[in-house]
Amino acid sequence: MTSTMEKNKAKDSLVFFLGIIFIGCLIQIAGKAKGDSLVFPGLAEILKSFFRLIRTAKTYQLVLTSIIHLSLALLFASLIGLTLGIIEGLSKFFQNFFRPLMILIRSIPMIVLVVVIMVLADYEFVPYLASTIVLVPLISEAACEGCRNIDPALIDVYKINGAFSLRVLFSVYFPLMSGYLRQAYVSAVGMGVKIVVSSEYLVQSRNSLGKAVFSSAYFNDYADIYAYALIMICLVLIVTALPMLFIKEKD
Repeated sequence: MTSTMEKNKAKDSLVFFLGIIFIGCLIQIAGKAKGDSLVFPGLAEILKSFFRLIRTAKTYQLVLTSIIHLSLALLFASLIGLTLGIIEGLSKFFQNFFRPLMILIRSIPMIVLVVVIMVLADYEFVPYLASTIVLVPLISEAACEGCRNIDPALIDVYKINGAFSLRVLFSVYFPLMSGYLRQAYVSAVGMGVKIVVSSEYLVQSRNSLGKAVFSSAYFNDYADIYAYALIMICLVLIVTALPMLFIKEKD
């Protein structure tokens, strides 16, 4: 069984890296079609920039800044999203009450949301606030669905022994909702990276990946832009693995 799983993982990894090569081929094809080697540099040039950047200490400072933005956004989104999701899961009234707000947040273009937040708050807080707001519906919806799909017989068991409490929430609800929450966090961390970097780009956050991408675009250094994109792919791969470690799926 273990050998089969290892072979499947190796096969998945190979296919994944073939997909990365495919992206590189698409860039080359676009460059040939456009006839613009500046905007679509060669794959060798992109890889050269990538390996140069990952050997530079400054790159890790940029990554750390973006990770801090992402981590705080996930923390705030979790506190708000889980609270709302549990409330919605326990009460149909509140599920319907908050539904228009969740639809609004999911529907509003990110650029519009960021611009509004830029008007209302200091620029340094924009990456946190924008990412938190966008991720709240994703987490709250998963928590609500997980809560509403718990076997009623299991809920009746805890009701026999007492009322709803934090102990019941952590020992009964969260373990039974783990499958929904894990999938939500896998999606949330991947989406969060994109939102954080985009917000950093728009507000020029100091020492961040978004600022680095802006500077590369300003100086027409497109090889570095694609290299930063590869770094962000690696970052997404790392952060999306974390929910698998911390949230155990119930058998």
